[in-house]
Amino acid sequence: MNIIDYIKEKQREILVGRLTSDNFQNFLSENSEEMTSLLTYYKCALMKVETKFKILNEEFSLVHDRNPIESIKTRIKKMDSIVEKVGRYGVPLTVDSIEKNIKDIAGCRVICSFPEDIYTLANCVLDHDDVTLVEIKDYIKTPKESGYRSLHLIISIPIFLESQRKDMKVEIQFRTIAMDFWASLEHKLRYKKGLPPKLNEKLSKELLECAQISSDLDARMERIRNQIMQASNKQ
Repeated sequence: MNIIDYIKEKQREILVGRLTSDNFQNFLSENSEEMTSLLTYYKCALMKVETKFKILNEEFSLVHDRNPIESIKTRIKKMDSIVEKVGRYGVPLTVDSIEKNIKDIAGCRVICSFPEDIYTLANCVLDHDDVTLVEIKDYIKTPKESGYRSLHLIISIPIFLESQRKDMKVEIQFRTIAMDFWASLEHKLRYKKGLPPKLNEKLSKELLECAQISSDLDARMERIRNQIMQASNKQ
């Protein structure tokens, strides 16, 4: 483990340690019902977002004779991850503060066949009347230094409860199969403990090269797809 990774790990331990003290335990015991309700609301919002993408995928199959979505994955952030972000952001430890400041508690990852499909689907869902864009980060057009590529949206979407409407934030990550494969492996390799600094630096460079290769593969496969579609349309 290099010194930067070591420092980050120690910072995380300090943050989690501080927030899992008596104060945090008191917060959980006093707000367990509210937190359970809040996480349930996020789950409902995820169900709604997932349904939107399933409908879009079916429509594309009907109209364009193809499915742009390979898979859809959803998750609710674990409590220890929420706690870590509360500490890192330096925001108050309250239910309202968590809902206001932690924007990725509910996450939906949409794996697409081609880069073009990512932007098409993102635009489609943002055109829905009940969807409001909160934030966008395009790591495809501007990849991270590590080589990570993905399109991230934070949206607000309403859920309708027994006696109220509640707007919930959901993070949507769009990736191609190649982007997702690279990101999954990079995450596993990046957090392996005990790597010598020189090896870590060497592997980081190699992972960056792999990211470029996967990006080139996406572009090449998309060109092949487009040529096939153009040829089919001429027949």
